[in-house]
Amino acid sequence: MTAVLAQRVATPALLARAGALLRKLMWRAVFTVTGGIRVTGTPPSGPAVLVANHGSHADTAALLAALPASRVPVAAAAADYWFAVRWRRVLVHALAAALPVPRGKCGGYAALRSAAAPVLERGRLVVVFAEGTRTEDGQLGQFRTGALRLAADCGVPVIPVALVGTREFLPKHGRLTPQPVEVRFGTPIAAGTVEADDAGAARVRAEVAGLRDAGPAKPRESRVWAWAARRADSRWLFFASFVWGVAEALSWPVIAEMYLVMWVACRAHRVLPAAVTLLAGSVTGVVLHAMLSRHGVSLPLPMTTPRMDTAAAADLSQGASGMWHQALDGIPVKVYAEQAGRQHTDLLGLALWTALARGVRILAVAAVLSVLARLLAPLLQRLYGCYLLVVAGSFAVLVTTVEQHWS
Repeated sequence: MTAVLAQRVATPALLARAGALLRKLMWRAVFTVTGGIRVTGTPPSGPAVLVANHGSHADTAALLAALPASRVPVAAAAADYWFAVRWRRVLVHALAAALPVPRGKCGGYAALRSAAAPVLERGRLVVVFAEGTRTEDGQLGQFRTGALRLAADCGVPVIPVALVGTREFLPKHGRLTPQPVEVRFGTPIAAGTVEADDAGAARVRAEVAGLRDAGPAKPRESRVWAWAARRADSRWLFFASFVWGVAEALSWPVIAEMYLVMWVACRAHRVLPAAVTLLAGSVTGVVLHAMLSRHGVSLPLPMTTPRMDTAAAADLSQGASGMWHQALDGIPVKVYAEQAGRQHTDLLGLALWTALARGVRILAVAAVLSVLARLLAPLLQRLYGCYLLVVAGSFAVLVTTVEQHWS
């Protein structure tokens, strides 16, 4: 019997934690895509009352993204607004874990304590926006004493929290504008060390104001992006792109354009200049490969097939102009270079046609990439590691498809 009762109690607790985790992951993903979220200070590890400034409907979402899901945080919300209409009630419960608190004549501190005290007793977190409503002009309003009284009655600390960037992200009566958001946790104020009166509320307000006014929200920056950006800005960029172009024309199994897509997309203004040296390296590599092949030197040609050799030989049988086919048929340029050497194709003509055919493709890819990199720069700055994984995976699928086609 005891085991059955324990299971009945544990199941809602597990469901609550699972819901909190899903909300945290969801809001983290939303803020990551729309501008990034940064958390400074130390989030609470036990029950506490969090007192935060209130400038946006995005405030609760930012806190849920920042707070530990294991503490199953809830936010006090006006029952007469958020819970008066069914669709609003379902929405705020599912997405914001809102705790209904009546306002006005039916509300007051007694209503807040009745709703929030059982939550704190279960070791969870309660968020209270002590201003009572969202700010219209960005100024911090007067803090009410309810949060302090609640913390004192329940014997838990008060934690000042500043939400920075949320008002600009989603202003009152405005629309969403993607930008960085920051959640700043202050030093916990232990129960009994601050009076639950107007003076105590003013002290907490000053703490929140100090945290908020420490500066604007800073955008998150991927360490992978920072690493790649430093190298894209260095003078070695063009040497590396030239070497990549040569290597691909000799034996390297990764196409020339992937150098731009993977390592230069972090710096849009460097894409086109890097494409020029990449093209120069590709032409040089093709001529060098043809010269070696002409003298009987065979280089490794990984991820190629005999059908590719046959097709390249047929394209080049009428001369170097056959390089035009390489730009569209998916056959690696090293295969054409090998066949050009075997057929003793004129090297000057080979260089010119390679520059023309390869140049059209490489520079077209660079132009498109340059535009996309500018448009997606904020997203790439935060998610460059994920971007590289997607690019590498897509390239692997493409190469496998082409190889199977020519098998």
